[in-house]
Amino acid sequence: MTGSMEDGLLDESSLRKASRQFHVTTNLVLSTSVAACGYFAYGFAAGYSSPAQSGIMDDLGLSIAEYSVFASIMIFGGMIGALISGKVADIFGRRATMWLSDLFFIMGWCSITFGKRAWWLDAGRLQMGVGAGIYLYVGPIYITEVTPKNIRGSFVAAASCMLTLGFSLVYYIGNNMSWRTLALVGATPSFIQVLGVFFIPESPRWLSKIGLEKEVEASLQRLRGENADITTEAAEIKDFTETVQQHSGSTFMDLFSRKYARPLIIGVGLMALVQLGGNNAISSFASSIFRAAGCSADSASQVMAVLQLPFAVTSIILTEKAGRRLLMLVTSAGTCLGCLLVALGFLFKGYHPSTEITSPMVYTGILLFSVSFTTGMGGTPWIIMSEILPINIKGSAGSLMTLINCFTSWIVSYAFNFLFEWNAAGTFFLFAFFCGSVVVFVAMLVPETKGRTLEEIQASMTLLQ
Repeated sequence: MTGSMEDGLLDESSLRKASRQFHVTTNLVLSTSVAACGYFAYGFAAGYSSPAQSGIMDDLGLSIAEYSVFASIMIFGGMIGALISGKVADIFGRRATMWLSDLFFIMGWCSITFGKRAWWLDAGRLQMGVGAGIYLYVGPIYITEVTPKNIRGSFVAAASCMLTLGFSLVYYIGNNMSWRTLALVGATPSFIQVLGVFFIPESPRWLSKIGLEKEVEASLQRLRGENADITTEAAEIKDFTETVQQHSGSTFMDLFSRKYARPLIIGVGLMALVQLGGNNAISSFASSIFRAAGCSADSASQVMAVLQLPFAVTSIILTEKAGRRLLMLVTSAGTCLGCLLVALGFLFKGYHPSTEITSPMVYTGILLFSVSFTTGMGGTPWIIMSEILPINIKGSAGSLMTLINCFTSWIVSYAFNFLFEWNAAGTFFLFAFFCGSVVVFVAMLVPETKGRTLEEIQASMTLLQ
């Protein structure tokens, strides 16, 4: 193939037609709402271990070490789910993969609800992790592939808000009900998604990948509305998919060929650096951090949970208005500043144990980190990942990136208590370094993707020879 990929796929006429703005339809809202149930399920599961801790330990007689296994084993399950997510989504489709994720969540919650021994709870938590690892790939991929370019970012950001909602909800209702009842509540969004999946269309880009051309048009027509002209969009999807499949392989080793270097570096770099910035440690151990700084752990944690919700809603608007790149730059700078405030607060405490400045600095820093992460740094990398990967490597590359995300998250969670006990200020200076690295990484490598079709984005980043 000679010339650029974009010249072969997108002539001036098709680009002009592709710039048409599609309206929001009932089927589009239904499809993304059903997909968003997975975010809620994951957020609820991630936060479950905190309010359930005392009840589970008392009822089953678990030690701190045994409960730590229960709390952290979900991340290992996430690694397993990440390894299979892309392949399953490529073979069976996006809807069936979401259904499989729900199955793991439901089995996990049932194991916890009716478990009589610690290993029952561990097995349930592991299964939920597998479901989460699968969903973290297929959820944003499905939403990105079914939404038009002018509202794509906002819809993925809106779905991501459900994660924050689920996390916040479990904190508030968890203290007012037993841990077994709370587990049953946690299974509810997965049951809703299991039923909802049967009423939403399959991703038109996956249908194109497996050669179902009539189904591509039928899916697009349902998503865009009965009166919408989907001819240009359908043709663009088909042409791009055919060209990519003709000129490139789809095995795992093909990921490391020169033509995919840029999207792979961007995706892996964002997933690793964002997690190394410390979010999982801060969200999991916020209470102990507040206590170490002399703050009221309960009230501070509640304020943090409530404050995240309006900023999660704000991210829906900013994702399209400001763009992915600018939003990442600003919010990663915010998390860096938040970590610096926390680090300086503990540093001052080290020199003057009775200083009164530590508590407000740590409190302000943690809140600044949380709202910045919620507004953009947390969800935007998943949007970018789902946009930059060509359809033929999306499964393998997406699985790799999700695995990197889970693995670095586990490293941070496992190492945090040891690092914090050794040197609290140094730990947050380290987090600040990685958050600052995100700013540099985005400024140097990450392109702006708002307002462009997936085919335009992927064509501009992939070199076909």
